[in-house]
Amino acid sequence: MEFSQFDNQQNLSITKFESMLKTNHILFFDSNEFESIINHYLENGKMALAKKAIKLGLEQHPTSFNLKLFQVEIYVFENKLDEANILLNILYELEPSNEEIYIQKANIYSKRDQHQKAIDLLKKAIEITEDPAELYALIGMEHLFLDEFEAAKDNFIRCLEHDYEDYSSLYNVIYCFDLLEEHAAAINYLNIYLERNPYCEVAWHQLGKQYVTLNALQKALTAFDFAIISDDTFIGAYLEKGKVLEQLKRFEEAIENYRITLALDDPTSFALLRIGYCYEKLKQKDLALHYYYKTVEEDPLLDKGWIAITNFYNKSKNYSKALYYINKAIHIDSENVAYWKLYAQINKRLNFMKAAEQGYKRSLELGNYELDTWLYRADILIHLEDYESALENLKQSAEFYPEHEEIEYRLAGLHFRLNNYDAAYTHLSNGLRINAQHYFIIEELFPEVFARKTVQEIIRRFNASQ
Repeated sequence: MEFSQFDNQQNLSITKFESMLKTNHILFFDSNEFESIINHYLENGKMALAKKAIKLGLEQHPTSFNLKLFQVEIYVFENKLDEANILLNILYELEPSNEEIYIQKANIYSKRDQHQKAIDLLKKAIEITEDPAELYALIGMEHLFLDEFEAAKDNFIRCLEHDYEDYSSLYNVIYCFDLLEEHAAAINYLNIYLERNPYCEVAWHQLGKQYVTLNALQKALTAFDFAIISDDTFIGAYLEKGKVLEQLKRFEEAIENYRITLALDDPTSFALLRIGYCYEKLKQKDLALHYYYKTVEEDPLLDKGWIAITNFYNKSKNYSKALYYINKAIHIDSENVAYWKLYAQINKRLNFMKAAEQGYKRSLELGNYELDTWLYRADILIHLEDYESALENLKQSAEFYPEHEEIEYRLAGLHFRLNNYDAAYTHLSNGLRINAQHYFIIEELFPEVFARKTVQEIIRRFNASQ
Protein backbone atom coordinates (compact mmCIF):
# COMPACT_ATOMS: atom_id res chain seq x y z
CA MET A 1 0.00 0.00 0.00
CA GLU A 2 1.33 3.40 -0.97
CA PHE A 3 1.25 6.22 1.55
CA SER A 4 1.09 9.91 0.71
CA GLN A 5 3.90 12.16 1.84
CA PHE A 6 1.65 13.37 4.64
CA ASP A 7 0.95 9.82 5.82
CA ASN A 8 4.65 9.00 5.81
CA GLN A 9 5.44 12.16 7.77
CA GLN A 10 2.66 11.43 10.28
CA ASN A 11 3.88 7.85 10.79
CA LEU A 12 7.43 9.08 11.34
CA SER A 13 6.21 11.64 13.86
CA ILE A 14 4.17 9.05 15.76
CA THR A 15 7.07 6.56 15.78
CA LYS A 16 9.42 9.28 17.00
CA PHE A 17 6.95 10.38 19.70
CA GLU A 18 6.32 6.86 21.03
CA SER A 19 10.06 6.14 21.00
CA MET A 20 10.58 9.29 23.08
CA LEU A 21 8.00 8.10 25.62
CA LYS A 22 9.81 4.79 26.00
CA THR A 23 13.26 6.34 26.48
CA ASN A 24 12.23 9.44 28.48
CA HIS A 25 14.51 11.53 26.22
CA ILE A 26 12.67 14.73 25.40
CA LEU A 27 12.72 15.46 21.66
CA PHE A 28 11.52 18.55 19.83
CA PHE A 29 8.45 18.55 17.57
CA ASP A 30 7.02 21.54 15.77
CA SER A 31 3.41 22.45 16.58
CA ASN A 32 2.10 20.95 13.33
CA GLU A 33 3.68 17.61 14.20
CA PHE A 34 2.01 17.68 17.61
CA GLU A 35 -1.34 18.46 16.00
CA SER A 36 -0.95 15.52 13.64
CA ILE A 37 0.07 13.17 16.50
CA ILE A 38 -2.81 14.29 18.73
CA ASN A 39 -5.34 14.03 15.92
CA HIS A 40 -4.16 10.49 15.19
CA TYR A 41 -4.60 9.40 18.81
CA LEU A 42 -8.02 11.05 19.14
CA GLU A 43 -9.28 9.40 15.96
CA ASN A 44 -8.12 6.01 17.26
CA GLY A 45 -9.55 6.53 20.75
CA LYS A 46 -6.14 6.55 22.47
CA MET A 47 -7.01 9.28 24.95
CA ALA A 48 -4.08 8.71 27.35
CA LEU A 49 -1.54 9.14 24.55
CA ALA A 50 -3.43 12.16 23.20
CA LYS A 51 -3.27 13.80 26.64
CA LYS A 52 0.48 13.16 26.86
CA ALA A 53 1.00 14.68 23.42
CA ILE A 54 -1.06 17.76 24.37
CA LYS A 55 0.87 18.21 27.61
CA LEU A 56 4.25 17.96 25.91
CA GLY A 57 3.05 20.05 22.98
CA LEU A 58 1.97 22.92 25.23
CA GLU A 59 5.26 22.72 27.16
CA GLN A 60 7.15 23.19 23.88
CA HIS A 61 4.62 25.57 22.27
CA PRO A 62 2.76 27.32 25.11
CA THR A 63 1.14 29.89 22.80
CA SER A 64 -0.18 27.42 20.22
CA PHE A 65 -3.87 28.16 19.63
CA ASN A 66 -4.66 24.79 18.06
CA LEU A 67 -2.97 22.79 20.84
CA LYS A 68 -5.10 24.68 23.35
CA LEU A 69 -8.19 23.75 21.34
CA PHE A 70 -7.15 20.12 21.64
CA GLN A 71 -6.87 20.69 25.39
CA VAL A 72 -10.46 21.98 25.36
CA GLU A 73 -11.56 18.85 23.52
CA ILE A 74 -9.99 16.67 26.21
CA TYR A 75 -11.63 18.72 28.97
CA VAL A 76 -15.03 18.26 27.31
CA PHE A 77 -14.42 14.53 26.83
CA GLU A 78 -13.57 14.20 30.54
CA ASN A 79 -16.63 16.27 31.48
CA LYS A 80 -14.46 19.05 32.92
CA LEU A 81 -16.84 21.58 31.46
CA ASP A 82 -15.96 24.55 33.64
CA GLU A 83 -12.24 24.22 32.79
CA ALA A 84 -13.14 23.90 29.10
CA ASN A 85 -15.31 27.00 29.25
CA ILE A 86 -12.62 29.13 30.95
CA LEU A 87 -10.04 28.16 28.32
CA LEU A 88 -12.51 28.78 25.49
CA ASN A 89 -13.22 32.29 26.79
CA ILE A 90 -9.49 33.04 26.69
CA LEU A 91 -9.23 31.67 23.15
CA TYR A 92 -12.28 33.65 22.05
CA GLU A 93 -10.52 36.88 23.05
CA LEU A 94 -7.64 35.87 20.77
CA GLU A 95 -9.66 34.66 17.75
CA PRO A 96 -13.36 35.56 17.99
CA SER A 97 -13.99 34.37 14.44
CA ASN A 98 -12.65 30.84 14.94
CA GLU A 99 -15.52 28.44 14.28
CA GLU A 100 -13.95 25.70 16.43
CA ILE A 101 -14.53 27.85 19.52
CA TYR A 102 -18.24 27.98 18.72
CA ILE A 103 -18.30 24.22 18.11
CA GLN A 104 -16.68 23.43 21.44
CA LYS A 105 -18.88 25.92 23.32
CA ALA A 106 -21.91 24.30 21.68
CA ASN A 107 -20.58 20.91 22.74
CA ILE A 108 -20.48 22.12 26.35
CA TYR A 109 -24.09 23.34 26.12
CA SER A 110 -25.06 20.00 24.64
CA LYS A 111 -23.40 18.12 27.47
CA ARG A 112 -25.40 20.24 29.90
CA ASP A 113 -28.61 19.37 28.01
CA GLN A 114 -28.97 22.97 26.84
CA HIS A 115 -29.50 21.92 23.25
CA GLN A 116 -31.26 25.04 21.99
CA LYS A 117 -28.32 27.18 23.18
CA ALA A 118 -26.00 24.78 21.35
CA ILE A 119 -28.06 25.20 18.17
CA ASP A 120 -27.95 29.00 18.46
CA LEU A 121 -24.15 28.97 18.76
CA LEU A 122 -23.72 26.60 15.84
CA LYS A 123 -25.89 28.85 13.68
CA LYS A 124 -23.54 31.74 14.52
CA ALA A 125 -20.60 29.56 13.49
CA ILE A 126 -22.25 28.94 10.10
CA GLU A 127 -22.14 32.70 9.46
CA ILE A 128 -18.34 32.74 9.70
CA THR A 129 -17.35 29.41 8.18
CA GLU A 130 -16.41 28.57 4.62
CA ASP A 131 -17.41 24.92 5.01
CA PRO A 132 -20.74 24.58 6.86
CA ALA A 133 -21.30 20.84 6.27
CA GLU A 134 -20.08 19.70 9.69
CA LEU A 135 -22.01 22.48 11.42
CA TYR A 136 -25.29 21.49 9.79
CA ALA A 137 -24.66 17.89 10.90
CA LEU A 138 -24.01 19.04 14.47
CA ILE A 139 -27.20 21.14 14.46
CA GLY A 140 -29.07 18.11 13.18
CA MET A 141 -27.80 16.05 16.12
CA GLU A 142 -28.91 18.73 18.61
CA HIS A 143 -32.41 18.68 17.10
CA LEU A 144 -32.40 14.88 17.45
CA PHE A 145 -31.65 15.28 21.17
CA LEU A 146 -34.75 17.49 21.35
CA ASP A 147 -36.85 14.96 19.36
CA GLU A 148 -37.32 17.64 16.69
CA PHE A 149 -37.08 15.21 13.80
CA GLU A 150 -38.30 17.50 11.03
CA ALA A 151 -35.70 20.17 11.88
CA ALA A 152 -33.03 17.49 12.31
CA LYS A 153 -33.85 16.04 8.89
CA ASP A 154 -33.65 19.47 7.22
CA ASN A 155 -30.20 20.13 8.68
CA PHE A 156 -28.79 16.75 7.72
CA ILE A 157 -30.06 17.37 4.19
CA ARG A 158 -28.28 20.75 4.18
CA CYS A 159 -25.11 19.00 5.33
CA LEU A 160 -25.37 16.58 2.39
CA GLU A 161 -25.89 19.46 -0.03
CA HIS A 162 -22.41 20.65 0.95
CA ASP A 163 -20.82 17.22 1.41
CA TYR A 164 -22.76 14.45 -0.35
CA GLU A 165 -20.25 11.84 0.88
CA ASP A 166 -21.06 12.41 4.56
CA TYR A 167 -22.66 8.98 4.99
CA SER A 168 -23.31 9.48 8.70
CA SER A 169 -25.62 12.35 7.79
CA LEU A 170 -27.20 10.23 5.06
CA TYR A 171 -28.02 7.54 7.63
CA ASN A 172 -29.39 10.23 9.95
CA VAL A 173 -31.61 11.69 7.23
CA ILE A 174 -33.17 8.28 6.64
CA TYR A 175 -33.46 7.74 10.39
CA CYS A 176 -35.51 10.94 10.59
CA PHE A 177 -37.70 9.94 7.65
CA ASP A 178 -38.34 6.60 9.40
CA LEU A 179 -39.27 8.22 12.71
CA LEU A 180 -41.62 10.56 10.85
CA GLU A 181 -42.98 7.53 8.94
CA GLU A 182 -42.35 9.38 5.66
CA HIS A 183 -41.20 6.37 3.64
CA ALA A 184 -42.39 7.64 0.25
CA ALA A 185 -40.60 10.95 0.91
CA ALA A 186 -37.46 9.02 1.89
CA ILE A 187 -37.58 7.12 -1.40
CA ASN A 188 -37.99 10.37 -3.30
CA TYR A 189 -35.04 11.94 -1.47
CA LEU A 190 -32.78 8.92 -2.03
CA ASN A 191 -33.57 8.88 -5.75
CA ILE A 192 -32.63 12.58 -6.00
CA TYR A 193 -29.45 11.89 -3.98
CA LEU A 194 -28.53 8.99 -6.29
CA GLU A 195 -28.76 11.23 -9.35
CA ARG A 196 -25.82 13.12 -7.85
CA ASN A 197 -24.00 10.10 -6.42
CA PRO A 198 -25.14 7.12 -8.55
CA TYR A 199 -22.60 4.62 -7.25
CA CYS A 200 -23.30 5.17 -3.56
CA GLU A 201 -23.87 1.68 -2.15
CA VAL A 202 -25.15 3.14 1.13
CA ALA A 203 -27.93 5.08 -0.62
CA TRP A 204 -28.97 2.06 -2.73
CA HIS A 205 -29.00 -0.08 0.41
CA GLN A 206 -31.19 2.43 2.27
CA LEU A 207 -33.47 2.77 -0.75
CA GLY A 208 -33.96 -0.99 -0.77
CA LYS A 209 -34.88 -0.99 2.91
CA GLN A 210 -37.48 1.74 2.32
CA TYR A 211 -39.05 -0.34 -0.46
CA VAL A 212 -39.15 -3.33 1.92
CA THR A 213 -41.03 -1.20 4.46
CA LEU A 214 -43.62 -0.43 1.77
CA ASN A 215 -43.65 -4.11 0.71
CA ALA A 216 -42.41 -3.20 -2.78
CA LEU A 217 -40.19 -6.26 -2.81
CA GLN A 218 -39.22 -6.34 -6.50
CA LYS A 219 -38.09 -2.71 -6.33
CA ALA A 220 -36.20 -3.54 -3.14
CA LEU A 221 -34.37 -6.37 -4.92
CA THR A 222 -33.37 -4.00 -7.73
CA ALA A 223 -32.04 -1.46 -5.22
CA PHE A 224 -30.01 -4.10 -3.38
CA ASP A 225 -28.63 -5.33 -6.72
CA PHE A 226 -27.44 -1.78 -7.50
CA ALA A 227 -25.85 -1.58 -4.03
CA ILE A 228 -23.94 -4.77 -4.84
CA ILE A 229 -22.94 -3.44 -8.28
CA SER A 230 -21.60 -0.32 -6.53
CA ASP A 231 -19.67 -2.43 -4.02
CA ASP A 232 -19.60 -6.19 -4.51
CA THR A 233 -18.18 -6.67 -1.00
CA PHE A 234 -21.10 -4.89 0.72
CA ILE A 235 -22.28 -7.59 3.12
CA GLY A 236 -25.34 -5.65 4.29
CA ALA A 237 -26.78 -5.59 0.77
CA TYR A 238 -26.43 -9.37 0.36
CA LEU A 239 -28.11 -9.96 3.72
CA GLU A 240 -31.03 -7.65 2.95
CA LYS A 241 -31.40 -9.18 -0.51
CA GLY A 242 -31.44 -12.64 1.07
CA LYS A 243 -34.23 -11.58 3.45
CA VAL A 244 -36.34 -10.26 0.57
CA LEU A 245 -35.78 -13.44 -1.45
CA GLU A 246 -37.01 -15.41 1.56
CA GLN A 247 -40.20 -13.35 1.63
CA LEU A 248 -40.63 -14.15 -2.07
CA LYS A 249 -40.09 -17.86 -1.24
CA ARG A 250 -37.03 -17.96 -3.51
CA PHE A 251 -35.09 -19.90 -0.91
CA GLU A 252 -32.28 -21.26 -3.11
CA GLU A 253 -31.39 -17.72 -4.24
CA ALA A 254 -31.59 -16.49 -0.64
CA ILE A 255 -29.13 -19.20 0.42
CA GLU A 256 -26.77 -18.16 -2.39
CA ASN A 257 -26.72 -14.55 -1.13
CA TYR A 258 -26.19 -15.58 2.48
CA ARG A 259 -23.34 -17.87 1.38
CA ILE A 260 -21.62 -14.95 -0.35
CA THR A 261 -21.49 -13.10 3.00
CA LEU A 262 -19.78 -16.13 4.56
CA ALA A 263 -17.12 -15.99 1.85
CA LEU A 264 -16.59 -12.23 2.17
CA ASP A 265 -15.94 -12.17 5.92
CA ASP A 266 -15.99 -14.33 9.03
CA PRO A 267 -19.26 -16.26 9.28
CA THR A 268 -22.05 -14.42 11.05
CA SER A 269 -24.58 -16.24 13.18
CA PHE A 270 -27.36 -14.34 11.42
CA ALA A 271 -26.40 -15.64 7.96
CA LEU A 272 -25.94 -19.20 9.25
CA LEU A 273 -29.34 -19.09 10.94
CA ARG A 274 -31.08 -17.76 7.83
CA ILE A 275 -29.48 -20.49 5.71
CA GLY A 276 -30.83 -23.03 8.19
CA TYR A 277 -34.33 -21.54 7.93
CA CYS A 278 -34.18 -21.65 4.13
CA TYR A 279 -33.12 -25.30 4.08
CA GLU A 280 -35.93 -26.12 6.49
CA LYS A 281 -38.40 -24.45 4.12
CA LEU A 282 -36.93 -26.54 1.30
CA LYS A 283 -37.57 -29.68 3.43
CA GLN A 284 -33.83 -30.39 3.53
CA LYS A 285 -33.89 -31.15 7.23
CA ASP A 286 -30.36 -32.49 7.64
CA LEU A 287 -28.85 -29.36 6.11
CA ALA A 288 -31.19 -27.14 8.15
CA LEU A 289 -30.08 -28.79 11.38
CA HIS A 290 -26.43 -28.62 10.30
CA TYR A 291 -26.65 -24.83 9.93
CA TYR A 292 -28.59 -24.42 13.16
CA TYR A 293 -25.79 -26.22 14.97
CA LYS A 294 -23.22 -24.01 13.23
CA THR A 295 -25.21 -20.95 14.35
CA VAL A 296 -24.90 -21.77 18.06
CA GLU A 297 -21.26 -22.79 17.62
CA GLU A 298 -20.58 -19.35 16.14
CA ASP A 299 -22.61 -17.50 18.78
CA PRO A 300 -23.72 -19.55 21.82
CA LEU A 301 -25.54 -16.49 23.19
CA LEU A 302 -27.84 -16.09 20.17
CA ASP A 303 -31.21 -17.17 21.50
CA LYS A 304 -32.71 -17.51 18.03
CA GLY A 305 -30.21 -20.27 17.27
CA TRP A 306 -31.17 -22.40 20.27
CA ILE A 307 -34.86 -21.68 19.68
CA ALA A 308 -34.50 -22.80 16.04
CA ILE A 309 -32.97 -26.13 17.13
CA THR A 310 -35.60 -26.63 19.82
CA ASN A 311 -38.46 -25.79 17.46
CA PHE A 312 -36.97 -28.11 14.84
CA TYR A 313 -37.24 -31.06 17.24
CA ASN A 314 -40.62 -29.82 18.47
CA LYS A 315 -42.01 -29.96 14.93
CA SER A 316 -40.56 -33.45 14.56
CA LYS A 317 -42.33 -34.39 17.85
CA ASN A 318 -38.97 -35.40 19.25
CA TYR A 319 -39.73 -33.70 22.56
CA SER A 320 -36.93 -35.38 24.50
CA LYS A 321 -34.30 -33.84 22.19
CA ALA A 322 -36.14 -30.52 22.22
CA LEU A 323 -35.97 -30.56 26.02
CA TYR A 324 -32.27 -31.47 25.93
CA TYR A 325 -31.40 -28.44 23.78
CA ILE A 326 -33.59 -25.97 25.63
CA ASN A 327 -31.92 -27.11 28.85
CA LYS A 328 -28.53 -26.39 27.25
CA ALA A 329 -29.76 -22.94 26.27
CA ILE A 330 -31.00 -22.23 29.81
CA HIS A 331 -27.65 -23.35 31.21
CA ILE A 332 -25.97 -20.67 29.02
CA ASP A 333 -28.52 -17.92 29.73
CA SER A 334 -30.89 -18.56 32.63
CA GLU A 335 -32.45 -15.09 32.34
CA ASN A 336 -33.91 -15.58 28.84
CA VAL A 337 -37.72 -15.56 29.00
CA ALA A 338 -38.15 -17.20 25.58
CA TYR A 339 -36.12 -20.21 26.78
CA TRP A 340 -38.28 -20.68 29.88
CA LYS A 341 -41.52 -20.48 27.90
CA LEU A 342 -40.26 -23.15 25.51
CA TYR A 343 -39.06 -25.20 28.48
CA ALA A 344 -42.56 -25.02 29.96
CA GLN A 345 -44.29 -25.92 26.68
CA ILE A 346 -42.05 -28.93 26.04
CA ASN A 347 -42.41 -30.28 29.58
CA LYS A 348 -46.17 -29.91 29.27
CA ARG A 349 -46.13 -31.96 26.07
CA LEU A 350 -44.07 -34.60 27.88
CA ASN A 351 -46.63 -34.48 30.72
CA PHE A 352 -43.95 -33.28 33.17
CA MET A 353 -46.42 -30.93 34.80
CA LYS A 354 -44.38 -29.78 37.79
CA ALA A 355 -41.47 -28.82 35.53
CA ALA A 356 -43.89 -27.08 33.13
CA GLU A 357 -45.36 -25.07 36.01
CA GLN A 358 -41.89 -24.02 37.11
CA GLY A 359 -41.13 -22.91 33.55
CA TYR A 360 -44.17 -20.63 33.41
CA LYS A 361 -43.49 -19.37 36.92
CA ARG A 362 -39.92 -18.44 35.93
CA SER A 363 -41.23 -16.71 32.80
CA LEU A 364 -43.47 -14.55 34.98
CA GLU A 365 -40.63 -13.81 37.39
CA LEU A 366 -38.59 -12.57 34.41
CA GLY A 367 -41.34 -10.17 33.38
CA ASN A 368 -43.29 -12.12 30.77
CA TYR A 369 -46.79 -10.98 31.69
CA GLU A 370 -48.60 -12.22 28.60
CA LEU A 371 -52.09 -13.47 29.40
CA ASP A 372 -51.37 -16.97 28.08
CA THR A 373 -48.44 -17.36 30.48
CA TRP A 374 -50.70 -16.64 33.48
CA LEU A 375 -53.46 -18.92 32.17
CA TYR A 376 -51.19 -21.86 31.27
CA ARG A 377 -49.63 -21.76 34.73
CA ALA A 378 -53.06 -21.54 36.37
CA ASP A 379 -54.37 -24.52 34.38
CA ILE A 380 -51.35 -26.65 35.33
CA LEU A 381 -51.75 -25.72 39.00
CA ILE A 382 -55.43 -26.69 38.76
CA HIS A 383 -54.38 -30.00 37.20
CA LEU A 384 -51.92 -30.50 40.08
CA GLU A 385 -54.75 -29.64 42.52
CA ASP A 386 -52.72 -26.80 43.97
CA TYR A 387 -55.79 -24.57 44.15
CA GLU A 388 -54.39 -21.93 46.50
CA SER A 389 -51.40 -21.26 44.23
CA ALA A 390 -53.66 -21.21 41.17
CA LEU A 391 -55.92 -18.69 42.92
CA GLU A 392 -53.00 -16.43 43.82
CA ASN A 393 -51.66 -16.67 40.26
CA LEU A 394 -55.01 -15.62 38.80
CA LYS A 395 -55.43 -12.75 41.26
CA GLN A 396 -52.05 -11.41 40.10
CA SER A 397 -53.04 -11.84 36.44
CA ALA A 398 -56.26 -9.86 37.07
CA GLU A 399 -54.12 -6.86 38.03
CA PHE A 400 -52.72 -6.87 34.48
CA TYR A 401 -55.90 -7.99 32.72
CA PRO A 402 -58.91 -6.70 34.64
CA GLU A 403 -62.35 -7.61 33.33
CA HIS A 404 -61.19 -10.65 31.33
CA GLU A 405 -63.56 -13.60 31.05
CA GLU A 406 -60.74 -16.19 30.84
CA ILE A 407 -59.62 -15.14 34.32
CA GLU A 408 -63.12 -14.66 35.78
CA TYR A 409 -64.36 -18.15 34.85
CA ARG A 410 -61.25 -19.76 36.29
CA LEU A 411 -61.57 -17.76 39.50
CA ALA A 412 -65.21 -18.85 39.74
CA GLY A 413 -64.28 -22.53 39.38
CA LEU A 414 -61.50 -22.28 41.95
CA HIS A 415 -63.71 -20.54 44.51
CA PHE A 416 -66.35 -23.25 44.07
CA ARG A 417 -63.67 -25.88 44.66
CA LEU A 418 -62.54 -24.02 47.80
CA ASN A 419 -66.17 -23.55 48.95
CA ASN A 420 -65.93 -19.74 48.72
CA TYR A 421 -69.44 -19.48 47.30
CA ASP A 422 -69.98 -15.72 47.44
CA ALA A 423 -66.74 -15.09 45.54
CA ALA A 424 -67.55 -17.98 43.17
CA TYR A 425 -70.94 -16.57 42.18
CA THR A 426 -69.48 -13.07 41.80
CA HIS A 427 -66.78 -14.22 39.41
CA LEU A 428 -69.21 -16.43 37.48
CA SER A 429 -71.51 -13.45 37.00
CA ASN A 430 -68.56 -11.31 35.92
CA GLY A 431 -67.49 -13.89 33.36
CA LEU A 432 -71.01 -14.14 31.91
CA ARG A 433 -71.34 -10.35 31.78
CA ILE A 434 -68.01 -9.96 29.93
CA ASN A 435 -68.51 -12.87 27.50
CA ALA A 436 -71.37 -15.31 28.01
CA GLN A 437 -70.19 -17.51 25.12
CA HIS A 438 -67.07 -18.62 27.01
CA TYR A 439 -68.74 -20.36 29.95
CA PHE A 440 -67.40 -23.63 28.48
CA ILE A 441 -64.11 -22.74 30.28
CA ILE A 442 -65.73 -23.90 33.52
CA GLU A 443 -67.10 -26.98 31.80
CA GLU A 444 -63.61 -27.97 30.57
CA LEU A 445 -61.58 -27.17 33.70
CA PHE A 446 -64.16 -27.81 36.44
CA PRO A 447 -66.70 -30.35 35.09
CA GLU A 448 -68.06 -31.16 38.54
CA VAL A 449 -68.62 -27.43 39.20
CA PHE A 450 -70.32 -27.00 35.83
CA ALA A 451 -72.64 -29.94 36.66
CA ARG A 452 -74.03 -28.13 39.72
CA LYS A 453 -77.69 -27.20 39.35
CA THR A 454 -77.08 -23.73 40.77
CA VAL A 455 -74.36 -23.03 38.19
CA GLN A 456 -76.55 -24.32 35.34
CA GLU A 457 -79.42 -22.17 36.58
CA ILE A 458 -77.28 -18.99 36.73
CA ILE A 459 -76.06 -19.57 33.16
CA ARG A 460 -79.60 -20.31 31.93
CA ARG A 461 -81.08 -17.21 33.58
CA PHE A 462 -78.30 -14.97 32.24
CA ASN A 463 -78.75 -16.22 28.69
CA ALA A 464 -82.53 -15.87 28.94
CA SER A 465 -82.17 -12.25 30.04
CA GLN A 466 -80.08 -11.27 27.03
